[in-house]
Amino acid sequence: MDRGLYVAMTGAKQIMQAQAVNNHNIANVNTVGFRSDAVSFVSQPIYGPGYATRVNAVANDAGTDFSSGVLESSGRDLDVAINGKGYIAVLGTDGTEGYTRAGDLRVGPDGAVTTASGLAVLTESGPLNVPPATTITIGNDGTVSVLPLGLTPKGISPTDRIKLVNPSEKALQKGDDGLLRLKNGAKAEIDPNVTLTSGVLESSNVNAAQSLINMIELQRLYEFQVRSMNSSDQNEQTAEQLMSNVS
Repeated sequence: MDRGLYVAMTGAKQIMQAQAVNNHNIANVNTVGFRSDAVSFVSQPIYGPGYATRVNAVANDAGTDFSSGVLESSGRDLDVAINGKGYIAVLGTDGTEGYTRAGDLRVGPDGAVTTASGLAVLTESGPLNVPPATTITIGNDGTVSVLPLGLTPKGISPTDRIKLVNPSEKALQKGDDGLLRLKNGAKAEIDPNVTLTSGVLESSNVNAAQSLINMIELQRLYEFQVRSMNSSDQNEQTAEQLMSNVS
């Protein structure tokens, strides 16, 4: 295969991967607590026999954007948002502990407290469960208090405390399920300095306008690579005709 054609083809493939990441961000522009992903392009020489005359553009994972989203009032007692830095500990579908900023909590018929996506919210000792109650409140420190059925308002009492953590951003990596986890596979320690605000939710930190601009730019880059492939193919055909005429 002609080297120029190979470089253009590889560039188009890398741009498609970057476009997939950008589209994933756009799809989650309204997802509570979502953290956008980033892609960067780097130059990578093509190694092999002969002179190093070609360089590939490779799309690399540039990590996760940890900047905060906007806090929006919901007026719902079970909606909570982290103040500043920190995360809510949840149980991933794979059984491992993960961390999220999504505070749209729910209480199931069995008393299990989960996120809106169905992930169990964790305490220091395990999944958070509450007894049947007429009122459930969440304090700034993550303490969950309930007013059991049949009791007067004076009967409200704390039941457990949501596990709030604040590991270093450098120690975190984002999984395919959207949850953050420690790179070494360990569990983060509880951070008493992390606080919550109830009745509000944190929006996605995706910049919709910038993501749309990125989508257009990537589409143009992809079209350029396709034109480069067509030009390489035409040059090869012209060269073959010239060689045929000479012979």
